[in-house]
Amino acid sequence: MRIGELAARAGVSTRALRYYEEQGLLSPHRTSSGQRVYPEAAVDRVKIIQQLYTAGLGSRLLATLLPAIDARSVGPELLDHLLAERARIGAKAAELQAAGRRLDVLIELATHPDTESCPASLDRPDARRPHPDGHSDARTSDSTSGSR
Repeated sequence: MRIGELAARAGVSTRALRYYEEQGLLSPHRTSSGQRVYPEAAVDRVKIIQQLYTAGLGSRLLATLLPAIDARSVGPELLDHLLAERARIGAKAAELQAAGRRLDVLIELATHPDTESCPASLDRPDARRPHPDGHSDARTSDSTSGSR
């Protein structure tokens, strides 16, 4: 298949496919006139490349990882690198979840305003308590905040 068809079927741009080729991640055959021709398996390869990029892996690591995936054998050094990447992603996910919880507190403050002062921290466990209407509430009380 030609580059345009692969791009359409894999859901990427032709520019992305050319980049993957430059990085050694994708190797099309060339016709005598120099046109790129990809095998059917290239659709799945491009989808894997996209998934690995989405996971935060860089093209250098992908260039090492893709042959290992093909061989169904990941050596100990590559495995260590993958484990470190997973830990990095887990830490980033935890940061994003904490940011989401802080936004929840702010949303509750905006949707259920009161006359109390804003909490000193959006991370405090007492920054959210049940609201009488059943929703969580970000208001704090004088007895738990210790100050105004």
